[in-house]
Amino acid sequence: MRATRAKLAVLVFAVFALFVCVTPTSRSATQALPQRLDDRTYWTLISEFSEPNGFFRSDNLVSNETAFQHVIPTLKAQVTPASAYVGVGPDQNFTYIAALRPAIAFIVDIRRQNMLLHLMYKALLEQSPTRAEFLSRLFSRPIPPGMTPRINADTLLAAFKDEEPDPVAFERNRQDIRYVLMREHGFALTYSDLGGIDYVYKAFYSSGPELRYSFGRGAGWQPFPTYRDLMVEHDTEGSQRSYLASEDLYRALRDLEQRNLVVPLVGDFGGPKALRSVARYLDMHHATVSVFYTSNVEQYLFHSDAWQHFYENVAAMPIDSRSTFVRAYFNNAGKPFRMPGDPTGAIPIPPAGYVPPIGPRSVTLLNPISVLLAAYSEGHINTYVDVVELSK
Repeated sequence: MRATRAKLAVLVFAVFALFVCVTPTSRSATQALPQRLDDRTYWTLISEFSEPNGFFRSDNLVSNETAFQHVIPTLKAQVTPASAYVGVGPDQNFTYIAALRPAIAFIVDIRRQNMLLHLMYKALLEQSPTRAEFLSRLFSRPIPPGMTPRINADTLLAAFKDEEPDPVAFERNRQDIRYVLMREHGFALTYSDLGGIDYVYKAFYSSGPELRYSFGRGAGWQPFPTYRDLMVEHDTEGSQRSYLASEDLYRALRDLEQRNLVVPLVGDFGGPKALRSVARYLDMHHATVSVFYTSNVEQYLFHSDAWQHFYENVAAMPIDSRSTFVRAYFNNAGKPFRMPGDPTGAIPIPPAGYVPPIGPRSVTLLNPISVLLAAYSEGHINTYVDVVELSK
């Protein structure tokens, strides 16, 4: 009898052990978003979700949009608390992330260089507890005197503009970036990746706060805003919202970076993998896309049928009634807007009631994702102008 009981106990224990082993795996597929990603998981997401490197005509090291802060008060009112953020491009994403404080952020860009740019930022942010220390490392310039925690962005950026770049600091910082990414985090960067990070970092060293979107094209090619210009912009209420506007905003961004929750990916919006992978990940973790910042990428997607693939990718994402597209609509410095990819060269009629702004290169528009997807499914989207008309 005792032997039978012993065998039964062993069997029960074995079944229990199997249950313990299997159940966490099953639950992990549907658990809430993690508070932190370990380094291995973070790099796995980058590696497995990314697509092959693509092409864009500019380095795009900083934004060429001056109005991206304008919608932040509205966004904060509509989507906070934010679940997941998806965006494209360089550090204008940081301003949205710092303001909205999502649980996780994915930056998806067709260029691998953009992913490397964000890894460079990650290393610099992690090493820099304050805004002044961050800018000192970003530009390889000494911290100017008088940089108190309450200093505004205008004074902060103006002070760094007057500092000379230090080649010794540049080399030290360059090595520190590599050490943080490869030794501390263990990211498997290739020799080509390291060369890409060096190229990006040298651009910030060479131009400092005056770095523009068209780096490498020569001064005066276009009147693009500088990094400093973008950091001192205001929203429509007159408040500065950039991630360097205050220590509080900077710390919010840095905290997410330290927890590996700003994940840069290589991906085409109309591609088969990156956005679909993000969609599956968020769905498994009961998260929704609160904000999807597209810049003006959709404009380029209408060169071909890629726009249809993009909206099908978005349709696979978990959303709710608050989920919002944020897009840039360029007015070509006040000139009539010509739709890229239009074989006739015709200039489409602007959206009803839309008056191009005087001064800014672009206006930032909001659009409920559900509204766009409904219009797409009903066959009402055929041109980029149709997309803009749904925005406000």
